[in-house]
Amino acid sequence: MRAATVNFTPPRPCATLNVCSIGAHSRRDWPTTSDGGRVIILGIDPGLANTGWGVVEQTGSSFRCIAYGCITTRADERTPERLATIHGEIVSVIGRYTPSQCAIENVYFANNAKSAFATGQARGVALLATAGAELELGEYSPVQIKSTVTGSGTADKKQIQYMVRTILSLPHDPKPDHAADALAAAICHANMCGGVAAAAARAEAAS
Repeated sequence: MRAATVNFTPPRPCATLNVCSIGAHSRRDWPTTSDGGRVIILGIDPGLANTGWGVVEQTGSSFRCIAYGCITTRADERTPERLATIHGEIVSVIGRYTPSQCAIENVYFANNAKSAFATGQARGVALLATAGAELELGEYSPVQIKSTVTGSGTADKKQIQYMVRTILSLPHDPKPDHAADALAAAICHANMCGGVAAAAARAEAAS
């Protein structure tokens, strides 16, 4: 009996990627834990249409950008397909950059419950991806992230991009703003959790 033929059409590219030149090392040089006083943090700014992500390496009080990007899904796709894309891309990012910790922005309901619900769905599949990789997780409100990175809980997108650029010594503002927000979440996590010091203490306690 002949085997059935299955036709598979690969999905169209959906993720924009920017590998920071200051962090463009070979993968074997990137630590997966806080070994050597370093830790790699994945920041995620969830959204059904656009999910920003950013990977930051922290060494002591210094930060370095490794890569950032944005996962984009189309409005004409079915919601399950869009969520599967977000999950798959986050899994790929984790596999490529091997972070040990993750920071994700909480859902802000404001006055648009429909938009918040869609964002919550995207956030859920992103959390599923990080859980599968057993990453340490930090969850932060938009106000927490803005306050930590800019000093103001009411900072706008331009202010966040400027401060992220300054902290990470980037040659230009990180774009799109979804990616900048994800990098900001990673920076917030490092400051809120003590970054390397906290990771070392947790590792020692577990040994």
